[in-house]
Amino acid sequence: MKKPRNRMEAPRFFLSHLFAIILTVIAVMGLPGGPSAWAYDQVPALVDLRTTYSDGMYDPETLVQMAVQKGFSVIFLNDHDQMVMEYGLPPLRNLIKKREERNAINKSGAEAYLAAIAGIRKKYPDVIVIPGTESAPFYYWTGSPLTGSLTANDHERRILTMGLEKAEDYKSLPVLHSPYGRIDLKAVVPALLAFGLSFLVSLFFLFKTGIWRLVGVVLALVNAGFFVNTLLVQPSPFDPYHGKQGMAPYQLFLDSVSQKGGLTFWNYPETRSGVRTLGPVQLKTLPYPEVLIETKNYTGFAALYGDTITITEPGNIWDISLNEYCHGFRERPPWGIATADFHKEGGAGQNLGDFQTVLLLAEKSQATVMAALRNGRMYACQGRYPQIPRLDEFTVSAAQPETAPRMISGGEILLERNPRIRITVSGPEGAQGDVEVRLIRSGTLIKTFKGKLPLSIDHTDILETPGEKVYYRMDMTGYGTIVSNPIFVTFAK
Repeated sequence: MKKPRNRMEAPRFFLSHLFAIILTVIAVMGLPGGPSAWAYDQVPALVDLRTTYSDGMYDPETLVQMAVQKGFSVIFLNDHDQMVMEYGLPPLRNLIKKREERNAINKSGAEAYLAAIAGIRKKYPDVIVIPGTESAPFYYWTGSPLTGSLTANDHERRILTMGLEKAEDYKSLPVLHSPYGRIDLKAVVPALLAFGLSFLVSLFFLFKTGIWRLVGVVLALVNAGFFVNTLLVQPSPFDPYHGKQGMAPYQLFLDSVSQKGGLTFWNYPETRSGVRTLGPVQLKTLPYPEVLIETKNYTGFAALYGDTITITEPGNIWDISLNEYCHGFRERPPWGIATADFHKEGGAGQNLGDFQTVLLLAEKSQATVMAALRNGRMYACQGRYPQIPRLDEFTVSAAQPETAPRMISGGEILLERNPRIRITVSGPEGAQGDVEVRLIRSGTLIKTFKGKLPLSIDHTDILETPGEKVYYRMDMTGYGTIVSNPIFVTFAK
């Protein structure tokens, strides 16, 4: 016999059911915060494209034309904000140094970059072009140029930014060697005063004769060098000469972009192409999946790109961070996207359109595109264009009634028990192939489905954990690859 509810339990019971009713109404209406499965169109987007403003082969308009010809109308340009490497000799590292710089947004001029995009938007009003960067906020030196062991470490820890619309946004990004930073005068004034006073002392010796005049000349030159070296100090609170600085340089960057209203995605965190030789310098960037746990306030990460990926495996780092969100230890969940690292057609064996981030949009505008990315209303897919798989449905709802509202990726739904998950995957018209679909709950693989395209799945998870929050996500392999974003379920108390 079920135990009757006491007086304290009755209000909680009423409130939990009232909240469930509110979420249901919101889901049916398709309002923000509770997206309905039927209120959205699938709009494939291309993310992580380079142009001639950095190291891409095509100018922005040509690249947009290529994308339009292939049927894409949402395009993210992620040129390098700057590509600079410096090594200075101690003790005058800012004065006696070797600097290598390649083409990038801030070298060509952020104003010109944004003006080119503005021109494209005017010429192609039906195409959404969103500017941003691929940034490497920090690296550090080890070894010595004298022994041929000089190594730039973590030079390719990359972060994509999206939605930066002002030239000042690009100029003020907190990255090493930025030419636009402002020196913190309060920090350098004490050193400048010390070198200035020492220089005045050297002038006293210059008026002497013999060895004392030579001492004065040496002192004057040394103090002048240190004075200028101090004036040339980098405005960043970090430099590449004091080893690893942990996550601090990256967190500073992530927070800065967030304050500017932009989005940030860790790019290819498991890349294995970061160890090579560049002239007399070694480059060493080992896979860095741990950043998903060790940083916060970022939007997401590359869940699909041209490399082997393990962090999306059940129970791995992505699931750890999603569970942190479910348990209140992370303010927002990280979302997965597909990134192209596209420089030219056929580059690295890939073509434009092989990697797609499919957005779920109620209407198509720049604002709704950014909102979909910010809120996880998308999935990542990969194939050989135009043979790209499609996730026609991935929803969670109550098991009963049959018409219960369904929640899509990025959303959260309140249920009593037994979530019902619907999945439908397909390919281009007439596409057939064997696929494997995995259903993952809070990091645990709970079911594997195998079949041929198109494949429809209707699975009810027998689960009731009052007051807890869980999530469901899926992936598919076989005919290309699909990685969904999670749908969160909170069980009523």
